[in-house]
Amino acid sequence: MVQHHRATLLLHQQQRKGDATAEEGQQLVAEEGAGKMKELRRRLVDYACHHRKHGHDALLRMLAGFALVSCLLLLLPGSPFSAAVDDLLQMGRTRLDDETPPPPPCAAVSNGTICCDRTAMRTDVCIMRGDVRTEAASNSLFLLVPPPDNSTAAAGRDERIRPYTRKWESSIMSTIDELRLRAVPEGGAAPASCDVRHDVPAVVFSTGGYTGNVYHEFNDGIIPLYITARQYNKKVVFVMLEYHDWWMTKYGHIVEQLSDYAPIDFTNDRRTHCFPEAVVGLRIHDELAIDAARMPGNRTIQDFRRMLDDAYRGRIQMIIEEEEKAAAVALGTPTQGSIRKKSALKDDKPRLVIVSRNGSRAIENEAELVRAAAGAGFRVAVLQPRQDTELAKMYRALNASDVMVGVHGAAMTHFLFMRPGSVFIQVVPLGTDWAAETYYGEPARRLGLRYMPYKIKPAESSLYRQYAKDDAVLTDPDTVNAKGWQVTKKVYLDGQNVRLDMVRFRRRLRDAYDHWAELRRRHNADSTETEQRKPW
Repeated sequence: MVQHHRATLLLHQQQRKGDATAEEGQQLVAEEGAGKMKELRRRLVDYACHHRKHGHDALLRMLAGFALVSCLLLLLPGSPFSAAVDDLLQMGRTRLDDETPPPPPCAAVSNGTICCDRTAMRTDVCIMRGDVRTEAASNSLFLLVPPPDNSTAAAGRDERIRPYTRKWESSIMSTIDELRLRAVPEGGAAPASCDVRHDVPAVVFSTGGYTGNVYHEFNDGIIPLYITARQYNKKVVFVMLEYHDWWMTKYGHIVEQLSDYAPIDFTNDRRTHCFPEAVVGLRIHDELAIDAARMPGNRTIQDFRRMLDDAYRGRIQMIIEEEEKAAAVALGTPTQGSIRKKSALKDDKPRLVIVSRNGSRAIENEAELVRAAAGAGFRVAVLQPRQDTELAKMYRALNASDVMVGVHGAAMTHFLFMRPGSVFIQVVPLGTDWAAETYYGEPARRLGLRYMPYKIKPAESSLYRQYAKDDAVLTDPDTVNAKGWQVTKKVYLDGQNVRLDMVRFRRRLRDAYDHWAELRRRHNADSTETEQRKPW
């Protein structure tokens, strides 16, 4: 489950309050200006009515006075009308500036320099360029500053950084190893020689923190690693703090798509590694997201998805061949290609995968859900991922599926494995609306999935059997969540299962089936049109 820490909720609440305060202030100014205009109009009308006996001349004087006062209001500094005119006048002049924003901090780093960008809320990133040397014993990276710069302040630069992408969350950041980045003169405190010299840059990051939770592994690690390292076209070495063998076993196929070199276990590799450049820390954009405007080549989350295809294609092929060999041994007959042929024959039905949960937020009537999905025309599979489930097997199942169904939780991260155009149905338990939308709903839309949330009603929650019908836990989850993360976790995350109302949920299944049928109709129409255009 995603770690909904109080700091996250407070940040969003403060931002909403700040926006609301700003809007109220703007509205107050606008109302004040509008009130003045109304008063002015009223007096002018009174004046015109009172002096109508003076005839046409009085009317002309009234109109001239109105025009004069209007101009004064427009030109008066600080008035809302003046600000509006200024905005219009400035629009043409500022448009070019909007299209070409200033470069981010540390966009250009000269040789023999350490530059740290600490402006982002989520992460710090430092860049060292020149003769960079590792020293695991002191948790340090040294930058040797050559003469004549070694007598300047550049040689005394000393930075500290914890290379993990949740810097705003002090509790978890305290568990991340801190690195010391030191610029020193040649012949100073740095290691005197290189045991291993690399001719490509290093990217230094931690695989600690919330590692072990698939959401955080992708959101805090894998996607930021892609964002940071993709520009090097695999000519980069990964230096890992809090290195885990199991992490490399799980994500090795992805790492191989981003680097041609073996990763370095910083803590346990006591050799001095030398690099021409080091990027310490990973860049992160948003929840399971990639901002194309901040990426070289305008890469998007769809490009990341295609990289996953490349990463797992070979391993999935091996899994299929292993299954075919096992089937051949069991039957005592050759079955080469039989699994793929059977899969092709079954393509007349859309494939629906239920990502099942044990313990909290389980679907209590899952068997009924399976029957309903089959009755709606789907070929149904139930997956229950564990910590040791090979990721390639999950990828194979979801990449081949047309619909994914699951209850809000970390396992919903597997929507990244689905093909754009597929359907993602997230069951949203009580008290999880904001998290379900923020962490999975919006990211799924950005990937190109058809997102269909299913928000349960109180009667579909196991909490309905534990609390009075008018209890705030059932009627006002926002109030309960406002009491803090620990309350949310205890009540809504750890203490709640769901029992789907199958009458309601069948509508979601019908919508998903109709979406698949429409996509298939379009695909067949496009294929027919392509065939007709072929020269014969």
